[in-house]
Amino acid sequence: MTLTSKRAGDIMIPIHRYPNVLHTATLHQAVEIMEHASIDIDGRKSLPRALLVFDEEYHPLGIVRRRDILRGLEPKFMRIMSVPHRRKLFDIEGDPNLVELAYGKIASGMREQAEHPVSEVMQPIVSTVDINDHLAKIIFKMITKDLNLLPVLDQQKVVGVVRSVDVFNEVAHLLED
Repeated sequence: MTLTSKRAGDIMIPIHRYPNVLHTATLHQAVEIMEHASIDIDGRKSLPRALLVFDEEYHPLGIVRRRDILRGLEPKFMRIMSVPHRRKLFDIEGDPNLVELAYGKIASGMREQAEHPVSEVMQPIVSTVDINDHLAKIIFKMITKDLNLLPVLDQQKVVGVVRSVDVFNEVAHLLED
């Protein structure tokens, strides 16, 4: 195998097997989808780290990662605090009772934020690959654009995704040869 013998179509996960959401879905719905999703790759179970976000006409709009969801769930009152002040909320040595009070307020704030749409925290799609693009081109795009997930297009239509973990596995096989 060489870096040009494998194509995006060879290593992609077909779009019907990759979890996705509408841009109007709430963060709560996105969390539920991620919690229950698993992808079977040659008998191995893999958990998705991101969801594809589509519009109502099934056009890809973006990607929402776990960390985007966590950022979106941050309660409003914490967003205006300085980082040192946020740290004090979790300072167990200071006063354990205050920590318990803060957790309740944080959980309540997260529940409120969970009703916001994923479109508020999703990352726009900045790059795609063609189904016939070779592994070297996929690696180049992932590295230069700092991406872990690339939508795969066939005739301008999204047909799948390539994940960095799958690219990494292909590179590992290449090094074994």
